[in-house]
Amino acid sequence: MTRRLPLHRRWTARKSSKAATQEATPTLTPSEPPGPAQPDAASAPSNPDVAPQSISLTEKPTVSAPEPSGNKLPGIRDIVAVASGKGGVGKSTVAVNLAIALSQSGSRVGLVDADVLGPSIPGMLGLPLDELPFATADGRMVPPERHGVKAASMGLLRNDDNPAILRGPMVSKYLQMLVAQVDWGELDYLILDLPPGTGDTQLTLAQSLRLSGVVIVTTPQDVSLKIARRGLRMFETVNVPILGIVENMSTFTCPHCGTDTDVFGQGGGEHMSAELDVTFLGAIPLDADIVTGGDGGQPIVIERPQSVAATTYRHLADTVDTHLQGLSAAVLGSFSWTWDTNHGAPGWFDAAAQPDGSSTTPIGFAQRDRTTLSVLWEDGRHDDIDVRDLRLACRCAACVEEMSGRPLLDPASIVADVAPRSITGIGNYAINVTWSDGHSTGIYAYDYLRSVAERDDAKVVQDV
Repeated sequence: MTRRLPLHRRWTARKSSKAATQEATPTLTPSEPPGPAQPDAASAPSNPDVAPQSISLTEKPTVSAPEPSGNKLPGIRDIVAVASGKGGVGKSTVAVNLAIALSQSGSRVGLVDADVLGPSIPGMLGLPLDELPFATADGRMVPPERHGVKAASMGLLRNDDNPAILRGPMVSKYLQMLVAQVDWGELDYLILDLPPGTGDTQLTLAQSLRLSGVVIVTTPQDVSLKIARRGLRMFETVNVPILGIVENMSTFTCPHCGTDTDVFGQGGGEHMSAELDVTFLGAIPLDADIVTGGDGGQPIVIERPQSVAATTYRHLADTVDTHLQGLSAAVLGSFSWTWDTNHGAPGWFDAAAQPDGSSTTPIGFAQRDRTTLSVLWEDGRHDDIDVRDLRLACRCAACVEEMSGRPLLDPASIVADVAPRSITGIGNYAINVTWSDGHSTGIYAYDYLRSVAERDDAKVVQDV
């Protein structure tokens, strides 16, 4: 008989052994954007807190997917995805050992098993599967901790012989629950072990979270490299920084005679890194101890810390940590902007513009007037976009036929005074606009928004 998660258990987050004092990072102050002044804060509507739901295994998850605000989770500094285009390349093994290596270096680390249908993290960490996790009084799961890493997984909620048989929308809801309805406490890193491919899970996370970066895992063989490349391109499309490529299952060294054998080929990950101009994070050897350690809940960085593989994982963790420490946070951050009141306007940062800046990274959004959206780009360009033109340019499935690209939206059906109700940041790469005519499914990627602005300048958008 399935039981509800116990409530009211005390839990104290593990403190980081890193130094508490760090050099302060200067922050940009928004400059005055074009258009009307911001309303007084006292008159701005407030967003009431929503009480989280309890977690129960006997019910469908009642937690709603977060609004697409592009937030990092409160108390979590960096969210790092570990991904591959193809299954069977040892991605989960890399994610587990990376998480533990980061913890061993003094970071506070959490790990999400984002493969809802095929969870493997509990077994690799040696977490018990015969008892359910505890929950806080407000219904958030208390993540069990092992080897210095807090973990959340569908495998903790179902035993090994009880499959999760779910359609896509339910998979996304459970995934949101495992990320957002967990009492993580303060973390330096939340590692997301993604399932293979470039589908719902990857897109859900890219849209609902502001990912700090992604580590791509491949083996040296050509078929894996080709699929890993597609996975990498997917994350580039949604503006998630590529932290680098890991070549897993590299050279096998015979423990008896010392002969090296390249079972899956040689150097494919390193060659791909050079070709795509991304960091090569290291080659993990094909080692039977990695398998036995993972199966026994004692990953190799714990079981054999002096091995070549463990040393490579620690180097991987150091490289990821150094790289993320050097990255500047997104200028705009996450936002949800109410057009009529201007509440939640994301800001306008002239000081962040630079001649060699990105042409598809906005550093300012503002309302010049009710009919005009102003955008400031990192390369210094300033565009004023007519909001009706933006509505007509929507490329969602209701406005454009997906297979043929044939327009479905009749321009004459869009009233002259159509205007946004709200504009919300989506991950690192887009905005979502809810319109006064009730339309709300359009997502405008920043590169497309730039092209719309340039078309507006060229007066290509139809004026009806």
